[in-house]
Amino acid sequence: MDYKKSNAPTTTVTRDLMELAEETGNIYETVAIIGKRANQIAVEIKNDLSHKLAEFASYNDNLEEVFENREQIEISRYYERLPKPTLLATQEFIEGKVYYRNPAKEKDKF
Repeated sequence: MDYKKSNAPTTTVTRDLMELAEETGNIYETVAIIGKRANQIAVEIKNDLSHKLAEFASYNDNLEEVFENREQIEISRYYERLPKPTLLATQEFIEGKVYYRNPAKEKDKF
């Protein structure tokens, strides 16, 4: 997924907790859902970055490599500029793009 195309803010945003909790009815459940999704996003981004940086991996050290790895520096800067995983997860939750379920609540329905 291209997280740069997300409309999540790149800086901290103050949010109304009651508005976030409207969908689940419980702010703690909402925070748990957003937290788990943020962990999933962080793992995806880390794996993606690791795969891209692995292309530039060199197993011999010399001083010339510092000047030759401009592409590696640009890739790192790109990932540094991305919104944080918690901001991405919160935006996905607000937009309704996060699927979640609570087995305890489903058990009560039967």
